[in-house]
Amino acid sequence: MHLEDFPLSHVFHLLEAGPVVLVTTFDGSRPNVMALCWQTMLDFDPPLVGLVVAAGDYSQAALRKYRECVIAVPGADLIEKVVDVGSCSGRSIDKFAKFGLTPLPAEKVRAPLVGECLANIECRVVDDSLADSYEMFVVEGVRAWSNPARTERRMFHACGTGRFVIDGELRDLSSRMANDMA
Repeated sequence: MHLEDFPLSHVFHLLEAGPVVLVTTFDGSRPNVMALCWQTMLDFDPPLVGLVVAAGDYSQAALRKYRECVIAVPGADLIEKVVDVGSCSGRSIDKFAKFGLTPLPAEKVRAPLVGECLANIECRVVDDSLADSYEMFVVEGVRAWSNPARTERRMFHACGTGRFVIDGELRDLSSRMANDMA
């Protein structure tokens, strides 16, 4: 499996639209993966992302203790696998093995990349002051990867109660945008 370097200054292109993502953590003994649909871009360069990870989630303890994670962006062909990942806890099972996901070593964090995903963003927690009140962690992307071998490039978005929308047709209107917007 071959991943290519991806510019950190372009991470917002992956997340701005708010797709469902996978978040991996490492608890000191083994990796875990969870599904997440509550994230938002906060800044662009360096990329800062707000992640809402519930207090009861197994991954929150690892985020608090080790202050690292990977945000992995799955393609629409992984939608059922992602829902299954999000429907169980990693406290008692290895979700990578159970759902056939490939953990790959990251370069700057202990949490693994997810080989099957379109992109992976290695992150460090830079602010957890809202974790107690709002379950929000602000993470900074420190390394990003894309997977050019993926043929399914569409992402998907949660609509609540188990319903999802898969990205449709791409319309490139970049020529209409001002280049010097402040």
